[in-house]
Amino acid sequence: MEGLVCCFAEDALVNDQLTEYSGKPEIVARAMRDIIAENLTLFVLREVTSYNNSNLTVEVDGDFNKRGLPEPLVLNFYVTIFDTKIVQLIMLRNQNYL
Repeated sequence: MEGLVCCFAEDALVNDQLTEYSGKPEIVARAMRDIIAENLTLFVLREVTSYNNSNLTVEVDGDFNKRGLPEPLVLNFYVTIFDTKIVQLIMLRNQNYL
């Protein structure tokens, strides 16, 4: 958990499927609930980096409720870096992998 959280700026913004989490306390609470507790695993399928932005195509798995979700579940992570820290992370389902 510590390794994950240290990657984010204090005032970072995470938007996961149109729900926002702002600042480290909210990001930590979300990570504990949705990443650690669900044994989430991520497998990067593709990465494109330009300037301070990285766009990752990621296959997601874990112990979460998968009912109604495509198999495999593939998300796009849009990451903005400033001063070596993540300042913004937007995660959206990748419709091309349906």
